[in-house]
Amino acid sequence: MHDFTVLALDDAYASSLAVTLDILNAARVIAPRLGLPAPRWRLCSAEGGMVRLQGGMQVEAARLPARVRDDRSTWVLPGLGLNTAAAVTQRLARPDTAALARRIARHVQGGGRVAASCSSVFLLQAAGLLEGRRATTSWWHAPLLQRLAPGCVVDADRMVCADGPIITAGAAFAQTDLMLHLLRGQGVGALSDAVSRVLLIDGRQAQSPYIVAEVLANGDSLVTQLVARIEAALPAPPSVAALAQAFCMSERTLSRRIRRATGKSTLALVQSVRLRRARVLLEGSRMTVDQVAEAVGYQDATALRRLMKKVAGANPSRYRVSTMAAA
Repeated sequence: MHDFTVLALDDAYASSLAVTLDILNAARVIAPRLGLPAPRWRLCSAEGGMVRLQGGMQVEAARLPARVRDDRSTWVLPGLGLNTAAAVTQRLARPDTAALARRIARHVQGGGRVAASCSSVFLLQAAGLLEGRRATTSWWHAPLLQRLAPGCVVDADRMVCADGPIITAGAAFAQTDLMLHLLRGQGVGALSDAVSRVLLIDGRQAQSPYIVAEVLANGDSLVTQLVARIEAALPAPPSVAALAQAFCMSERTLSRRIRRATGKSTLALVQSVRLRRARVLLEGSRMTVDQVAEAVGYQDATALRRLMKKVAGANPSRYRVSTMAAA
């Protein structure tokens, strides 16, 4: 019985598939030294044979069995390189994608689990597995996923979301976070921690520190202008009412426009701009945390710490440590 079934998908990120296999291989080597069971896995594709990955790379995979009785393995889908809404739509319209989505749905209905990162999460949406669940994906795809799956709570701030048999992760390199989470979910947290240390990778809690609001808005000119106005006003960011007045619209209309473009509220957009500026200052200057807090409009460092912990899953000191280490 396999613990994991790794699915090699056409045009998947080669790095995303490679890091999946590297982490599993490392776990297999390390587990006996810790007196722990090693994970078992298989590499499969829908048709078997050579699978073409991004960058012209290829990998050979076994054919995914048409039906396996009592297959309780976790199917792992590495990230796909679908960077635009049009690319996602085109991929979902392919007959082979629809067929794979149906197989994924049957696997979960039969008691299995499925884990996906990046735009592979849209395959779970196509399989009808996100309804009523919380999920994440690449942060710039979050608005599209929310439109396609209105019954899903899309939490783009999180790096990994686990909801029942469905585990999702953020952008392509969140595959590392996904695999560490899966190892820990096997009841062997010590193995996950050991693999993390050996490969020098950290499990991250949030995507939010990496979100660029203008990119998230996918070229929406209003959001671009709003971000510029908020940044220029720091350390005294304008209120939601002031922003609405500046752009000659009601607060409700402004909120609707921002949420349609980014999936975030107006206040969340303001906070993301402040947090981004705070991170830049923490990483690129020798300002104290109190000075950084003041520079982005917080009364003291406690407020900044609380917000960064809530939204980014890390204290300001984490970014300051990386700066000092590089100095």
